[in-house]
Amino acid sequence: MSSVRINESPNHFMVLDAIGRGLKSFDKIAKVTRLDKAQVELILNDLIEQRLVIRTEKKGLFARKIELTLSHTGLQLLNSKKQELEKQMQQIQQWQSSGQTQQLQSYMDDNRMWMPMMLFSGIMNAVFFMSMISMLGMAMSPAESDLAGGEGSGTAADSGESAGAEDSGAAADSSGGGDFGGDFGGGDFSF
Repeated sequence: MSSVRINESPNHFMVLDAIGRGLKSFDKIAKVTRLDKAQVELILNDLIEQRLVIRTEKKGLFARKIELTLSHTGLQLLNSKKQELEKQMQQIQQWQSSGQTQQLQSYMDDNRMWMPMMLFSGIMNAVFFMSMISMLGMAMSPAESDLAGGEGSGTAADSGESAGAEDSGAAADSSGGGDFGGDFGGGDFSF
């Protein structure tokens, strides 16, 4: 039996969510979750061993094809975790809108590992996440940056979400600077 406690592993839930979205192959799951292939293989073995994922082999024209699907228990576990994270997201939004940075900071200290799963599953959008990180004066981890639409990530296209999130994020980032209003008051700005 696996020593991993699934309920404490965001990466396991990201893989479950990818399979729940209809991704049936190892390579597609690795690509969309942005986890390395060795890690995805270990996670899949854990999920299959714990009967949360069903592995079936189908005969193809040239080779056997392996397909992955969620078991009933796997689907229930995934939905339960998503509901839990959605409730947490509502609380995070309340704290952010009321400027309660101490509560946000405490939540992030205790639950930072769940941010990639929240971004991947669409529970938290990238623009909100970046504004929260900025409000707290924190830097994004590489996993968060990839899933939030970092350089060359393509996450929005892979998961079917709106591709406008990156543009909105860029607009939000640029609004933090000085306000030049359109009239520079003269001066020579030739380069």
